[in-house]
Amino acid sequence: MAAATRLLDKETFLLGTFASNCSGGMTVTKVPERWDNSFANNLRLAKMLDAAGIDFMLPIARWIGYGGETNFHGGVLETMTWAAGLLAQTRDITVFSTVHTVANHPVVAAKQIATLEQIGAGRAGLNIVAGWNKPEYEALGLTLPDDHETRYGYAQEWYDIVRALWTRDEAFDWDGKYFQLKNVLGDPRPDGDVPILNAAGSKQGRGFAVKNANFLFTPAIDLDRSKDEVAEIKAMAAAEGRKAGVMTFSHVVCRPTEGEALAWLEHTGKTNADWEAVDNLVRLQFAHAQSFPHDLLALIRDRMAAGHGGFPLVGTPEQVAEGLISLHAAGFAGTTLSFVDYAEEFPYFRDTVLPILAAAGIRAPAPASESVAA
Repeated sequence: MAAATRLLDKETFLLGTFASNCSGGMTVTKVPERWDNSFANNLRLAKMLDAAGIDFMLPIARWIGYGGETNFHGGVLETMTWAAGLLAQTRDITVFSTVHTVANHPVVAAKQIATLEQIGAGRAGLNIVAGWNKPEYEALGLTLPDDHETRYGYAQEWYDIVRALWTRDEAFDWDGKYFQLKNVLGDPRPDGDVPILNAAGSKQGRGFAVKNANFLFTPAIDLDRSKDEVAEIKAMAAAEGRKAGVMTFSHVVCRPTEGEALAWLEHTGKTNADWEAVDNLVRLQFAHAQSFPHDLLALIRDRMAAGHGGFPLVGTPEQVAEGLISLHAAGFAGTTLSFVDYAEEFPYFRDTVLPILAAAGIRAPAPASESVAA
């Protein structure tokens, strides 16, 4: 098996972390225990995840914060260099880079990912972002097309160039609608398939994802609704002659008792939420994004504070495991995990929840190195 296909070949329910490169992670809270996204903390977390058999780490690419008292996501580690540092010091875990097509030239991005693939011996992944937060593009002096047809047409040509650079062994010219290139050659090229992830809510975005991505990222707000959505996405991919797994994102509050978990959730995600930043986040979701179904977005303001809108996994280890098993039953290929403090809270999840998932048959038993110190 080529090293680059490791994540793509896994048949178990995939688990990863999300947004550990961002200040606050996925929790819009003012508590002092909120996540410090220093590289030292990210590396500590990465080594724990790697030893425990967690499959991947997924970052968010962000350029300005959401304001409020904490300026949530005001501090963000750039994702290509973040991934390089983590891949160089881990063994098995896949590390994604998140790349905005409008802000990153495809020839440069293709070479960066190919370089990461060598650093990680086949463990680099690419999360493609075709557009989202308009104020961020304004901060960079870039124009974000208002219509999804143009935005995803641009993204398709962008990725077609990346794929050409990764697969062609001779220099070529490119005369497209958005790019005109002369005598370009991809060297180095990835040794195998690079896992591609894309989050999309619009019709055009879903069309792009099922045509190009290995995994489509979408929220799980109501699992009955999610079952239908996952089935629809898989059918769309099949119509393109492809397979596409559907992943979601979750927020974990796991404690020995349900009461302790609910108290921590109340403390971090309600009593001490940075509601000004939450409202800025929700407002931007309505104005510029279709990642969340707009008919449900107003109902999950509390979830935005606790875990950026992620599926709540709150309670005892048994309750958290039951939630993950329910996501698997709904058809999801995997989920990301977030914690108020990833490095401090993950070990308890590792030691108590992962064995339940293995016993249920949706995860392989943790490797022997699971006992590595937190």
